[in-house]
Amino acid sequence: MTNTTTPVRKQGISTTDLALIATFAALIAVCAILPSLSVTGVGVPFTLQMFGIFLAGSALGARRGFLAVLLYLAVGTAGVPIFAAGQAGPSVWVGATGGYLVAFPIAAFIVGLVATRVARTNPAAFTVVVSTAAAIVTVAVVGTLGTLGMAIKLDVGLGVAWGYATPFFIADIIKGVLAAVVAAAVLRAFPQLVAKRRA
Repeated sequence: MTNTTTPVRKQGISTTDLALIATFAALIAVCAILPSLSVTGVGVPFTLQMFGIFLAGSALGARRGFLAVLLYLAVGTAGVPIFAAGQAGPSVWVGATGGYLVAFPIAAFIVGLVATRVARTNPAAFTVVVSTAAAIVTVAVVGTLGTLGMAIKLDVGLGVAWGYATPFFIADIIKGVLAAVVAAAVLRAFPQLVAKRRA
């Protein structure tokens, strides 16, 4: 009797996946600890962190991008000073930037979903579509959760906290565009990333 059962594709994480996740986690850390600029007076500095997060999602896809950000957050929470302004430890989660930390893996996951779909169906539109997705995520996810975190920590109203968050929007949207451009170049140079990535 002939066995017609379709082989089940393994969904585990390969050695290559682990290497990519670790590499992008390190990139996010570097982007976070580069000299930052604090101009809002609320303890939330401007950094290149969102560039690394958007790049992880758009280059690796939702699953690996999400895991790269989680690894970065885990290492920083464990005490390695790789959060913005060289901060580290669990206490950062209850600080003014706590809402942003919660938003980071969600942002990478959403942008990764969009990037994977467009990379497979319409590569020519990759930069525009991913840049647009990053802009929406910047306001709807990162901005919203960041606002909630600041409102709770600083004991201010949501409107006031939203005002604190808005100066970051333009800069983070620009970082999303740059990440999309870099990711498009990476995927052109390494098309196997598109072939092997999963949503």
